[in-house]
Amino acid sequence: MKKILLIPFILVVFNTVAQKKELTLKDAVSQQWRSFRPDYVNNFLWIPGTDSYSYLSKNWQTLYTSSVGSDKDLEVLTIQQVNESMKTQFNGFMDLKWLDKEQFILNDGKIYVKFNVSTKTGEILQKLPEAAENATPHHASNNIAYTIEHNLYLNGKAITKNKNRNIVSGQSIARNEFGISNGIFWSEKGNVLAFYQKNEANVHDYPLLNIDETPGQLVSIKYPMAGQASEQPKIGIYNVKKNKTIYIAPKGAIDDYFTNVSITPDEKYLVVAEVNRDQNRMWLNVYDVKKGKYLKTLHEETNAKWVEPEHPAYYTGNGNDFLWLSEKDGYMNIYSVDFEGNVAPMQLTKHIFVVKDILTLSPDKKYIYYSATGENPTNTLVYKTDFSGNSEVLTKENGTHSFQLSSDGAYWFNAFSSVSIPNKTLIWTSNGKMAKGLGTAKDKLEDYNIGTTEIGKIKGNDGSDLYYRMIKPANFNPTLKYPVMVYVYGGPHAQMVTNSWLAGANLWMHWMANQGYIVFTLDNRGSAERGFAFESQIHRQLGTVEMEDQLTGVNYLKGLPFVDAKRMAVHGWSFGGFMTTSLMLRQPGVFTTGVAGGPVTDWKFYEIMYGERYMDRPKQNKEGYEKASLLNYADKLQGNLLLIHGTIDDVVVMQHNYALVKKFVEAGKQMDFFPYPMHKHNVSGKDRVHLMEKILSYILEKNK
Repeated sequence: MKKILLIPFILVVFNTVAQKKELTLKDAVSQQWRSFRPDYVNNFLWIPGTDSYSYLSKNWQTLYTSSVGSDKDLEVLTIQQVNESMKTQFNGFMDLKWLDKEQFILNDGKIYVKFNVSTKTGEILQKLPEAAENATPHHASNNIAYTIEHNLYLNGKAITKNKNRNIVSGQSIARNEFGISNGIFWSEKGNVLAFYQKNEANVHDYPLLNIDETPGQLVSIKYPMAGQASEQPKIGIYNVKKNKTIYIAPKGAIDDYFTNVSITPDEKYLVVAEVNRDQNRMWLNVYDVKKGKYLKTLHEETNAKWVEPEHPAYYTGNGNDFLWLSEKDGYMNIYSVDFEGNVAPMQLTKHIFVVKDILTLSPDKKYIYYSATGENPTNTLVYKTDFSGNSEVLTKENGTHSFQLSSDGAYWFNAFSSVSIPNKTLIWTSNGKMAKGLGTAKDKLEDYNIGTTEIGKIKGNDGSDLYYRMIKPANFNPTLKYPVMVYVYGGPHAQMVTNSWLAGANLWMHWMANQGYIVFTLDNRGSAERGFAFESQIHRQLGTVEMEDQLTGVNYLKGLPFVDAKRMAVHGWSFGGFMTTSLMLRQPGVFTTGVAGGPVTDWKFYEIMYGERYMDRPKQNKEGYEKASLLNYADKLQGNLLLIHGTIDDVVVMQHNYALVKKFVEAGKQMDFFPYPMHKHNVSGKDRVHLMEKILSYILEKNK
């Protein structure tokens, strides 16, 4: 296996300051993914059965094709031609899927059409009701399942007819934890439709205020807080031909989690990972599709901290055998599972780094393509392995890579960026030779007064490497002393520092740097892509080791000759808001100024599925909850603190901030609070410019 050298990456953009444009904060916030986004191949798709591919114009209005052996790009179709032919009003080719070399499916979420690029004609397959949501098509059969309110429909026919609104079918469950992002699952052949159903009758109704009505109206959401009653899941299995539905319930407790649902290729069995509510045990169970009977457990995992399956079974084409992703050996790796259970799951990859996802199988089913970090966790590389576990890395350069395999397996598409490459796009042959270069993007910021970004690493208290990103101003002078803004997230399932364009930074950070700041971010223990031992040290003590690592970063900064250690500010959102407030209250005096957006202030107010994984239930971990609760430290505040919250936040409910503000009032401590009316967990759209102006102007004003 080829080894990737672990070295820090440094991006240096040399500036002739007088000749460069100044980046405005408005443009930095609103144009990062528009005018400043590096050029890329938009919506690249291989055309089945050919070595040709399609892509779209930047505005999604025009469809182009080319082939591996051609230097010409052909304009095939415009969305206007589709609309004129079909009497539709598509805004662009937003969700295009090729069926063969001449036909594709196109939809806007409500209207589904099949269109022929040769004849420039098509047919409308379905028009969904205006109220339809969660549309999930099976293209081969032209069937579309969707939800209206709390019931499930198929092609206009109600599959469930529950009048009780607490019984919700076809939507995602478990607050989108465990990799869950949808609630409808088709079998490969389209004869079986599985769906989640949840009973929320015992889940607390949480009120949100809609101020857009006169008078204001309370909107109730279901929000299961840690230690309280949870939703009760089932899985419905619908036989399309027989118009019959059966249901299965968890084999264990009624509030166990049903995760990672799949249906075997022969449509006889349903495979689901059941996780107990304590999230320390997982059973990979098999059920009979016709009768819903539990048949066997193929695999079981236990862990004193947590078990968190996030990927469904990936079928190999060898009967019902499948691939399974597990981090039971300490790192996420790929296992081959014998469906008949004759042998234990076989570990195919044995990396001491993280496998991120299974991408695809080769057409001959001999090779598995997958993404992984490699030895440098800031990368995302592409690998392949055979079924004997012989693995090799395919991507030639460090960075963050994407991948698409052609239908015959002869070629693969590769687009990537790094801290020194805005975007580079290539097509490779299956034997590792470059077949075609599709371009290297220009740095659209080269005409702007932009400073330098570096990725480095320092040692944490436990000896692990902690990766950081440091942004310096364009006119950086190493003989001067600069104030610092630490931008922090610090929670699970996130990695802030990546070997990608801008190193994963937001462009507003460069604006802030040019105000005379060092902008610093560090991925502490508990963050993603580092393996279970690194991530799980946060168990039952959220905030503790994360702060230790952030303070290690602070100490590193204080040792730099160009850092003003007396002028340090911190800002973060969500878990980063929790970290910001924790650092201000539990480590008073380190930072002069903090801005916390949407912060968790007490984990007993947060939802069950996430909160109980990391903290257990409040009754099981009273000391841990007390130690992590920021309500207990309000009297410790030193310096300036601004709390921000969306008034209809349904992820971190506003009770978190209200409860903390109440404690500040009781302690006689002055702080600042700013609500964003009718925004949810973050502030998006045009109001985001206002948000960043509020945050950064506060830091610039207070951190003097």
